Amino acid sequence: QVRLVESGGGLVQPGGSLRLSCAASGSFFSITVVGWYRQAPGKQRELVAAISRSGSTDYADSVKGRFTISRDNVKNTMYLHMNSLKPEDTAVYYCNADVLNAEGVRLNYWGQGTQVTVSS
Repeated sequence: QVRLVESGGGLVQPGGSLRLSCAASGSFFSITVVGWYRQAPGKQRELVAAISRSGSTDYADSVKGRFTISRDNVKNTMYLHMNSLKPEDTAVYYCNADVLNAEGVRLNYWGQGTQVTVSS
């Protein structure tokens, strides 16, 4: 079983910055692809950014140039650096990870989410 715990959310003014963290713990062989998703009230959950184990990244058009995803494979921790935040970035942000267990089986896990509110 793998546990993903997000932290770093909160209230920030437009134009501000936040850094979200996602710490993975439990029994696994490796974490492959990690993604940050968000879900605003009344909207579907959407992919914000993803990063492979080798460091290849992908971003939603709405956050390109403002958000940066990164990971520390030693600490099994993933990050989302968010700059120039806008009110439309307000959402619950979720960490998602594809994990290989010791048997080579690929499993997918979600964190519990952290609220980000951008408001003056």
